[in-house]
Amino acid sequence: MKRYAEEDPNERGMDANTTPKLKKEILITGLGGQGIILAGQILGMAACLRDHLESTLTQSYGPEARGGACSAQVIISDGPIHYPYVRSADILVCMSQTGYEKYCPLLKEGGILIIDQDMVRSVASTGENFFSIPATRIAEELGRKMMANIVMLGFVTAVTGAVSLESMLPSVAESVPRGTEDTNLGAFNKGFDFGQAMLKARQKKKAAADKGAAP
Repeated sequence: MKRYAEEDPNERGMDANTTPKLKKEILITGLGGQGIILAGQILGMAACLRDHLESTLTQSYGPEARGGACSAQVIISDGPIHYPYVRSADILVCMSQTGYEKYCPLLKEGGILIIDQDMVRSVASTGENFFSIPATRIAEELGRKMMANIVMLGFVTAVTGAVSLESMLPSVAESVPRGTEDTNLGAFNKGFDFGQAMLKARQKKKAAADKGAAP
């Protein structure tokens, strides 16, 4: 388990027993080789080092080095984090069908479900809290399938607001291999723009529906 928090809560005027006003439990799941753990690391780093929140990362792997199930559990809070494991996910990000099937029961009622639509084909959830993006396809079109996790991070940032765009951009740049910063930032922005466009389309559709329902 990795803890990104570096500050004593009392240094910020917060008693250690204070109930956090903001707390997000985020679970990212997929297959080994998809960069799931790196995605969790970037989220945790952005939340702590730049958004000045507390964050922890807990990771798990299957027995296989590549292709086995893996997950990254990220807790983000404005107060002390006493338990670093996701018990009731506010946000569930699935980049494989097996990951979705295994972890979907942990998604809380009203939680946000996000999938890579090319990797997760069968989903029970729909509605305003369900989002999908062809992250792997977008990464392939950019020339590097391995950047699907970065595309997904951009999308997650756009549709959830769990971390700020201003914190994510430098965190991505600092976490990817040297020499690939611009390429990965381009992938992140593709995902972010896709999410922004989706939100705008939903808002427009809702406004049209509200207008049509008005007497």
